[in-house]
Amino acid sequence: MKIEQLDIEKLIPYANNARTHDDAQVAQIAASIREFGFNNPVLIDEQSTIIAGHGRVLAARKLDLLKVPCIRLNHLSDTQRKAYVLADNKIALNSGWDEQLLKIEIENLIENEFDIDLTGFDPSEIQFKEIDYSILDDASDSINEQIDDMTAGVRKAIQIEFEPQDYAEAQELVKYWRDAGAYVGYMLMNFLREEKEKSN
Repeated sequence: MKIEQLDIEKLIPYANNARTHDDAQVAQIAASIREFGFNNPVLIDEQSTIIAGHGRVLAARKLDLLKVPCIRLNHLSDTQRKAYVLADNKIALNSGWDEQLLKIEIENLIENEFDIDLTGFDPSEIQFKEIDYSILDDASDSINEQIDDMTAGVRKAIQIEFEPQDYAEAQELVKYWRDAGAYVGYMLMNFLREEKEKSN
């Protein structure tokens, strides 16, 4: 299969593409391309209609790329092409995860200070530390002390909401300050505290 670098304006979205890509996901794809490169070519037919890769093309536009790598699938019949548009998306969704290995890989990336957002995972999806919650069944007076000991050193997280158009910039800012060794949570709390004091 030959990879062609094609003008993005010559690519035609498939009119009946049933797969959707919201702004947040397109921003994730764009961040991935920026970090890792455009490593997954867009699949097109003889007329340059997109078979697979609509999200990647949207992300490329967001990154102001003029050309993208494409592979032309000339061997598919019209019926096969329509079926492959669905199969390319659905079959990937049917796979699962080995949660233990996933945890090991994610924790290794964190130890190496890699931005986990670039993997597409939200921190809330992954349990990084196994905590024995059985002590909650213990009605002893020291239960609060036990919980404090149990959670000591565990990094807490808060959810911050962004408008879709701000997501990519927010990722870049968080990565910048993490790389600089800053504690982003403290910076945010400090800012919110100062803003609260201004309003009082």
